Amino acid sequence: MSVVFACIAPHGAETIPKLAGNMLEAFAVTRESMMKLAALLRKTRPDSIVLATPHNLRLEGTIGVVTTEFSEGVLEESKKRVKLHCKCDRNLSVAILRNAKKTGLPVVGANYGASEGPASCMPMDWGTLIPLWFLTKRNRLRPEIVIITPSREIPLQDLVTFGEAIAKTANSSRKRVAFVASADQGHAHKADGPYGFNAASSEFDAMVKRAVVENDLGPLLKLSPGFVENAKPDSLWQLAILHGILKRVPMTSQLLSYQAPTYFGLLCAAYLPAESNESGNAI
Repeated sequence: MSVVFACIAPHGAETIPKLAGNMLEAFAVTRESMMKLAALLRKTRPDSIVLATPHNLRLEGTIGVVTTEFSEGVLEESKKRVKLHCKCDRNLSVAILRNAKKTGLPVVGANYGASEGPASCMPMDWGTLIPLWFLTKRNRLRPEIVIITPSREIPLQDLVTFGEAIAKTANSSRKRVAFVASADQGHAHKADGPYGFNAASSEFDAMVKRAVVENDLGPLLKLSPGFVENAKPDSLWQLAILHGILKRVPMTSQLLSYQAPTYFGLLCAAYLPAESNESGNAI
């Protein structure tokens, strides 16, 4: 089998209705697109979902591949809580780890709690839980998952190579694999936000939109580190992995939505094999 679906999915907690509080309508556009992503994913019948998150283990200079048997997490907002428990695909994670090591990449497997059994359970970060809440729990799908934690300290090209290793591993497996780049865009859209205002956030987000519409994430890899620091995205590293996958598994893009209702940008995009792309770019 191979990678049969990929997407860029944001992880703002307010996209989940129960956690939205008074921001329910403000995040409605993104919420609708997340449900669209879930519907598209369901049609591909995935056995496993590989998800790259910026908010799990932060291993300096090292890519992490979670090798636990389970992952579980809880989110609380506006005095409401949601919980998610997923079984991990250990066979696939170990195979990805092995193939990545063969390329010489700085990659490590990460277990947690116990070597096996129910106590082998990685705490689930919000960058993992929020997309998977839409893609699995609300969608009533139960694929196994693999959690990837990219490093921001290594060259982006190494993350592209890692994406190629994921695609190679999926291709040699007997599984239908989906890839999720869990990613919010620039985080400096509002002066009253935690990072203040910087025009680079809007510029960066416009570049990501253009890269999706043109089905070429490559130009994002050439952005200067200073510009990226000013824009303050948490997306670039996961997008580099996605770019590597797309080099091995050509797919076509659908830009479903973009909005910045608060201080950070939210972009939803789907990648499907050409014959499966139903409607082209939405906007």
